[in-house]
Amino acid sequence: MELVISVLDANDNAPEFNQSVYKVQLPESTAPGTVFFQLTATDNDEGINREICYSFSDTISAKIQDLFIVDRKSGEIRTAGKLDFEYVQSYDLEIEARDKGTPPLSGHCSVELEVLDVNDNAPEVWVTSLSVPVPEDASVGTVVALLSVSDRDSGANGRVRCAVWPAAPFGLVSTFAGSYSLVLREALDRERVSEYEVEVRAEDGGSPSLRGRRGVRVPVSDVNDNAPAFAQAVYTVLARENNAAGAELARLWARDPDEADNGRVRYSVWEGGVGGVASAGGGWRPASSYVSVDAESGRLWALQPLDYEEVQVLQFEVRAVDAGEPPLCGNATVQLFVVDENDNAPALLPAGSGGPGPGVSGEAASGALWAEVGSWSYSQRQSRSLCVADGAGKTDLMVFSPNFPPPPGPAAKETQPEPPALLDTGPRAAFGGSRAEPADSVCLVGA
Repeated sequence: MELVISVLDANDNAPEFNQSVYKVQLPESTAPGTVFFQLTATDNDEGINREICYSFSDTISAKIQDLFIVDRKSGEIRTAGKLDFEYVQSYDLEIEARDKGTPPLSGHCSVELEVLDVNDNAPEVWVTSLSVPVPEDASVGTVVALLSVSDRDSGANGRVRCAVWPAAPFGLVSTFAGSYSLVLREALDRERVSEYEVEVRAEDGGSPSLRGRRGVRVPVSDVNDNAPAFAQAVYTVLARENNAAGAELARLWARDPDEADNGRVRYSVWEGGVGGVASAGGGWRPASSYVSVDAESGRLWALQPLDYEEVQVLQFEVRAVDAGEPPLCGNATVQLFVVDENDNAPALLPAGSGGPGPGVSGEAASGALWAEVGSWSYSQRQSRSLCVADGAGKTDLMVFSPNFPPPPGPAAKETQPEPPALLDTGPRAAFGGSRAEPADSVCLVGA
C-alpha cells in the first residue's frame, strides 16, 4: 500500500521587495495621473497566501496621499496632484505589500522621490524703499530706491540678471546677493523732464529664460534754478502826450519755467536801473514818478498825463523777481517815446524882453533885420506856422522869413491831415537883437 502525504501550505512567508529602498527622480512639471514607478513584491507561499495588495503605510500623511496614488493590485504609483519643487523638493513614500493569508503577512519598502526643478518661475522684483520726489539738483550717485530681486527656481533657473530701462539718467548698483540700489547717473532738469517712469527688468538663466519687471515712478521736484526772463531785452513803447492818468501803456511778461513760488513773478520799476529824466523845471525826476507797473500782471501804466514839452523820451528798467529762495530776477529796458500833440498856441514874447524897442530907425536899409519873434508854439511840424495879424499882410512894408521847412505837398496832406491850428490872439510885440540860432525874423522890405 502506498501512502501519499500532501503538505498543505501555511502562510509562513511574508511578501518581499527586491530592494528596501528605491530612488526615483520626477520633474516638477509632471502632469497629474502620470505613472512614475512600478512596485513588485514576491511571496513564496501558494494560493491566496501569495496574493499581494499594495498600499501606503499607515504612517503616510494625508497630504502625500493626496499627491500620489498606489494601485492596490498592480503596484503602480502615479501622481494625483501637481508637484512644486519650490514647495517640496523630495518625498519619502513608505509602501506596504500585504498578502491575503490568515493571518496576513506584509513586507515594506521605501520609495524616495526627488522632485526636479524646472524653470517655471519668473524673477520677482520688489521695491523695499523709495525716496521720492528727487530734487532736480540732486547729486550724481544719489540713491533713489532699494530693490530686492528673487527667483524661486534653483541653479541656473534661479540666477538673475538685472537692468534698468531707460538706461539714463538712472542705473543699478548691486549691494549684495539679490539686492540692488537705484541710483542717479546723470544730472536732472525738472524743466526738461518732470517725471520718470523707470522699469527694472530681471531675467533668469533658464532655457528658455523667464523675465520679471517692476515699474518705479520717480517725480522730480523743483528748485529755484531759473531766473525770470523777458521775451525782449529792450521794449519800445509809444505814448501820446496828455494821456489819462492810469492809462495802460504796455504789458510786459517774463517767463520763469520753475513751478509754484519758484515760478511766481512780481514786477516793479527798478530805481536802481537806468531811469529818470531831467524835468523842464529843473531837477531830476525818477521814472517811477511817471509810470508804474502792476506787480502781478506786468501792466505798465501812466501815473500822470505825459507832456511832450516836459519829456520826450523816458528810459527805465523793469525788474521781474520770482518768489523762490533765494529769489532770482531778470531785467528789461523800456524806452518810452512821448508823441507830441498840437496842444500849445503860439505865444509872442512881450516887448522889452531883450534888444531895442519896436521903433524902426529911419536909416534902416531895405532887407535889414528889424526884429525877431522870440517864442511861439512848442508843438511840432506845421503847427508852428505863425500869424502876425488878422487880415492881409503888409507886404509892401515887411515880410516874415520863418526858419522852418515848407509845408508838405498836397499828397502828404491827404495821407497825414494836420491837427487844428492854434492861434495866439494876444497883444503883439517884437524885440530887436540876434540869436545864435536864428528864430523867425521880420525884415524891412523897402525904405
